[in-house]
Amino acid sequence: MLKNWNRPEKPEGEEIKLRLKNVQERLASLQMKLKDRKLPVLVLIEGWGAAGKGSAIGQIIRNIDPRFFKVFSMASPTEEERRKPFLYRYFERIPEAGKFTFLDSGWMDETVRARLHGELDGEAYASRVDSIKRFERQLTDNGYLVLKFFFHISEKEQGRRIAVLLENKDTAWRVSKNDIWQNRNYKTCEEVYDRYLDDTNAPSAPWYLIDSKSKKFAELQTLEIMCTGIETALHNDSLAVPLLQNVFPLVKMPRLREVPLNKTVEDEEYKKELNRLQKKLGMLHNRLYRKRVPVIIVYEGWDAAGKGGNIKRLTGALDPRGYEVHPIASPEPHEKARHYLWRFWTRLPKDGHIAIFDRSWYGRVMVERLEGFCTENDWQRAYYEMNEFEQELHSWGAVILKFWVQIDKNTQLERFTERQNTPAKQWKITDEDWRNREKWDEYEVAVDEMLQKTSTSFAPWHILESVDKKYARIKALQIVVDALEKALD
Repeated sequence: MLKNWNRPEKPEGEEIKLRLKNVQERLASLQMKLKDRKLPVLVLIEGWGAAGKGSAIGQIIRNIDPRFFKVFSMASPTEEERRKPFLYRYFERIPEAGKFTFLDSGWMDETVRARLHGELDGEAYASRVDSIKRFERQLTDNGYLVLKFFFHISEKEQGRRIAVLLENKDTAWRVSKNDIWQNRNYKTCEEVYDRYLDDTNAPSAPWYLIDSKSKKFAELQTLEIMCTGIETALHNDSLAVPLLQNVFPLVKMPRLREVPLNKTVEDEEYKKELNRLQKKLGMLHNRLYRKRVPVIIVYEGWDAAGKGGNIKRLTGALDPRGYEVHPIASPEPHEKARHYLWRFWTRLPKDGHIAIFDRSWYGRVMVERLEGFCTENDWQRAYYEMNEFEQELHSWGAVILKFWVQIDKNTQLERFTERQNTPAKQWKITDEDWRNREKWDEYEVAVDEMLQKTSTSFAPWHILESVDKKYARIKALQIVVDALEKALD
C-alpha cells in the first residue's frame, strides 16, 4: 500500500485554511448527531515515528466537546497487561455510545514491532492478524465506527525531523530508541508495514493513508475522512448486519428434554468424593499459578438449579488469592453503552488465575433475546461472536469450562415454594424468577439453540443434572479436575 500509494494532491495554503475551517465546523455539528444517535467512534492513529501523530490528535480534539472523548497513548503493555490476552487493553478502552476514543498507536504498532524484532514468527503473526480482524469486525458489526489512519513520511523527512528534535534538549525526549531504529531500518519497516496494511484492510474498517509532510495538510485529510466516515455511519446505522456461517468445530449436544435427571449420589459417597476432589483441585490450583495457565468457568442454568451451591464447593478448594467469582446481573449504564462483551473482557483473569462467571455473555441469546433487550439480528449474530471470543481465549492458553445446570419444571417449583415459605431463604426468590418461569418453554428453545451453536471443541458445554444437587457438584468438580490435569500435562 505504501509503495504503490498515490499521494493526494496538496491544496494551496489559503485553500487549506478555508477547508480546515469548514471541516472543523462540520465535525462540531456531527458530534451532536453522534451523541443523539449514540454512535461510538474509535480512531486509531498509526504511522512512522516523528510523523506528527500526537500533534494531529491534539488539533483534532480541539473541535470536540472534551466531555465526549478520551485519548490514550498506547505505550508497550505493562506487566499486568501482558498477563491478559493481547486484545484486552484495546477492548478495555473502546468508547461508550456517542463518544470518541483516540488511540495514539495501538494494535498495529504492537504487532509490527513484535514482527520486526523477531517476537512473532510467521504463524504467530498470521494468528495475531486474524484476531485483529475479528476484533475490528465485531466492533463494526455492533455499531462502532472504526477509523484507521496511517501517517506516512519519507525516510529522508523522518531523519530530518528526528535530527531537529534531538538538537533541542526540551524536545529530545520525544525521540524514542524505536524511532531511531526505525529510520535506520526504514526499508525493512516499510515492507512489514505494507504487509500489515494489506492484511488488515477491510471494507468495514479500511486504512486511510495520510500524507504527513505538512502538518496542516495531515490534519485536513484526517478531519475530512473522519467527517465522511461519520456521515456514512449515521446513514447506515439502521441496516442489518449480515450473519456469518459457522466455521467452528462443534460438539453435538442433547436437547434438554433428552437429559435424564434421575442421577443421584449417596451421602457417604458424596462426602468422600467431595473431599478427594477438593484436595486434588487445591493442588492443581497451585500448579496453575506456577505454570501461568488462566482458567475461565461459566455457570448458566435454570433459576434455583443450584449454581450457587455448585460454585461454593468449587471455590472451597481454591486459594482465595487466585480466583474471583463474577455474579453477572443486568448491565450497568456504562456497560450497556459499550459492546456487550466489554464487561466480560474487563473481568478476564490474569494468567495463573481463575475467573468464575455466575451467568455470562450467554445472556445475549437467552434473557436479552426473549425480553427484547436486543434486536433479532443482534442475538442471531452473537452465536458467532461468542465462539470467536472463546476461540480468542483458547488461543491465549485459557482453559474454558461451561456448565449448564439442569433441572425440570416441577423441581424448580418445589424449590421456589420452599424459598418463599422459608424466611431465611426468601431473599433468594424474586418476582422476576416467577416471571421467567412463565416463559420456561421459550427459554428451553433458546437454551437448546445456544447449546447446539456454541458447544465447540475448544469450549464445550457440560450439562450438570442437578435434581440431586450433590450429584451435580461432584460431576462439576470431576470435570474441572480432569480439564486442568489435561491442560497441565
